[in-house]
Amino acid sequence: MENKLKKAIMTLAILIGLFAINNSFQKNYSSTLSSLLNIDENNILKIVISSKEDAIELMKADTSWVISGNDTLIVKQDVIENLFNKIQQLEKQHLVTSKKDNWSNYGVSDNDGTHLAFINLDGLTVAYYVFGQSKEEYNRCYVRTEKDTDVYLLNDNILYQLQVNPNFWGTKIIAE
Repeated sequence: MENKLKKAIMTLAILIGLFAINNSFQKNYSSTLSSLLNIDENNILKIVISSKEDAIELMKADTSWVISGNDTLIVKQDVIENLFNKIQQLEKQHLVTSKKDNWSNYGVSDNDGTHLAFINLDGLTVAYYVFGQSKEEYNRCYVRTEKDTDVYLLNDNILYQLQVNPNFWGTKIIAE
């Protein structure tokens, strides 16, 4: 009986040791997600979205948003809030390329990509991104910054919120 107990304790000690070793190796393979953008909505004056030849500029007037050059639509506040919430949740999963020649493969070239710029109260561009659709995974997209050649795969797809159609952002003014 004593011999069986010793074997059981030895086996348990070996299993605990193997578990600890395996756990330490697994920590090396953890994902290194990093936040794409941490931006304060209160410090943003304009949002500019462009895709191909189309563009839209959303501008803050006092506490509400307006579509520049459009006086027939009222901006839907929940759509703006959703954009900021979604942007805050985006994380870079991993680097896919660092070569400018590969940008068109990922849809982030100047011609193919969807451009998003945040301009602060001083008129300075605080963030500028070019997004491209992933052909393999529709729930993810690619991104690069204006000044960097690195292209990253994101954990989510924001392209459906980066619309240049004014009707996406606003609703018609109803006359009383």
